[in-house]
Amino acid sequence: MASPRKQISEIDATTLKTWMDKGEVVLVDVREPAEYVGERIRGAELVPLAHFDPAQIPQTAGKTLVLYCRTGNRSAQAGQQLLDVGARAAWHLQGGIEAWKASGYETERTANAPISLQRQVQIVAGLLVLLGTILGAWVSPWFLLLSGFVGAGLAFAGMTNTCGMAMLLAKLPYNQRV
Repeated sequence: MASPRKQISEIDATTLKTWMDKGEVVLVDVREPAEYVGERIRGAELVPLAHFDPAQIPQTAGKTLVLYCRTGNRSAQAGQQLLDVGARAAWHLQGGIEAWKASGYETERTANAPISLQRQVQIVAGLLVLLGTILGAWVSPWFLLLSGFVGAGLAFAGMTNTCGMAMLLAKLPYNQRV
């Protein structure tokens, strides 16, 4: 009989702050490098979910490992991966860095960081839809398929919480700087 699957534990921002103030936490950010460079919780180490390897996770005796991302989805996935390879426990910040900021806690920012991936997606998607519409009206109606394709991609991203365009943009060199 198979043993029940372990579940990742959640921690709220206030408890995490208390643990951090006591020096009881190893904090790992599982977002993409561009997100991390733009804004992060002080003291967090970067191990992006896109290249997540449980062996890369820093372990410090006597400290609790806590993962976080923007809203908590990716950190929950990373935590489950840790549990699946035999970790005894995994914690993640409920609500991610957004909950951290909503609780009034400070973050670190890099002044010359690239704009967020979400904004990059909005800009590229908007320009592609505009281009498809203009070319569809003035050159050939077949260009309207470009606008339809982008719209379908955005709908898919919203339904699945997986954005192909964001994954492609994250691979650009300026989004890889840490």
